[in-house]
Amino acid sequence: MRAEIIAAGAELTSGQRVDTNSAWLASALGELGITSAFHTTISDEMADNVAALAAACQRVDLILMTGGLGPTQDDITRDALAAVSGSKLVLDQPSLVAICQLFAKRRGIDTAPEKVVEALLEKFPDLVARNRIQAMFPAGAEVLENRVGSAPGIWMKVGRAVIACMPGVPSEMKIMFREQVLPRLAAMGLAQQVTRIRKINMFGRGESEIEADALDLTARGRIPEVGITAHEATISFRIFARGETPEIADSIAQPTVDSIYSRFSDLIIGENDQEIEHAVFAELLSQNKSLACAESCTGGLIAHKITQLSGVSQFFMGGVVTYSNQAKTDFLGVTQALLEKHGAVSSEVAAAMAEGARQKFGVDIAISTTGVAGPTGGSAEKPVGLVWLGLATADGVKTKAVQLGQEQPRVVIQERAAKHALNWVRLHLKGIEKV
Repeated sequence: MRAEIIAAGAELTSGQRVDTNSAWLASALGELGITSAFHTTISDEMADNVAALAAACQRVDLILMTGGLGPTQDDITRDALAAVSGSKLVLDQPSLVAICQLFAKRRGIDTAPEKVVEALLEKFPDLVARNRIQAMFPAGAEVLENRVGSAPGIWMKVGRAVIACMPGVPSEMKIMFREQVLPRLAAMGLAQQVTRIRKINMFGRGESEIEADALDLTARGRIPEVGITAHEATISFRIFARGETPEIADSIAQPTVDSIYSRFSDLIIGENDQEIEHAVFAELLSQNKSLACAESCTGGLIAHKITQLSGVSQFFMGGVVTYSNQAKTDFLGVTQALLEKHGAVSSEVAAAMAEGARQKFGVDIAISTTGVAGPTGGSAEKPVGLVWLGLATADGVKTKAVQLGQEQPRVVIQERAAKHALNWVRLHLKGIEKV
């Protein structure tokens, strides 16, 4: 089976936004044993949409299209599909009701489903008129429910090809693919050999260093295949195992997974989308420990990362961004004498910041960052990319310096400094690095 993924939107063809949907869908199809033969990106021009769909219908068995299902004038996916299939657009009343229910809920209108369209028409006629187009489908098409957004998807067969049109919003697309498209593919027997992908994430060593200890695993032609990638200093092993069933594919992958965990246990922070903050949260949860942070050069990134996780409020007590010397003194008790003698970017100030945060928030662990994020402000003694970390517990305070590279952009230095700080917390909680 061959598939084509089409991403529609002028924001994609103009470079204003990166198309992440196609990569995600290609990976999802790969797990089903379906080859993604073509990736097509098109603008919001009707002729381009019709041409792309018509060509795809001639050369592949499955088309996954994202974007162009909204209520605005440049949302033309449904019109293009109607043109290619030779169908008329017809109103699907249940979809209109679902759309009106969504808007009624957002506006605090409580009414029965059978009366929601009338209720919304009475109060917001323009809103209903604008969004009615989202309930229009080519005759003969099936509706793909969108339980988290207003635009339903479309499922339709045109010639040899099955077409699934989904929203361009990544979160909506992924839910619709899993809940609506996958079951239909399974029912049609389109999923072939199963490919299972295990992604194991690590932090603390470079890509080449890690691969040097895993050359037997990443060798070409090995079964299962193992790849290694780096993204924002997180190194990932990807294990690709194929089998007739998910269970067979998993059994093929497991010995390799076990080998990676055995060799790199201290570096592993999680699997799939899990990052350092997930690993820290897991350790805080299991040990019932509390955490706070004091940030200078990272500007709140540590707090931002950890507070993205639901439920962490029981363990993360808070943080302060003390960017200026005065803020370090006012909020953390760092003395002017210490700042004048050693400078803000120093082991001594990192230690004082961490201890100040530990006492202010009354936590088990506090982490601090102070450094030179650049591109200006560096010196021979304290170059751009130098970051001091401080970690304070009831047992004392420890500091360490990380050099993240004078050549790195400011945002990269900040991102990596935040990760190094959280990783130190993880290592401390696991007993690998004690204060």
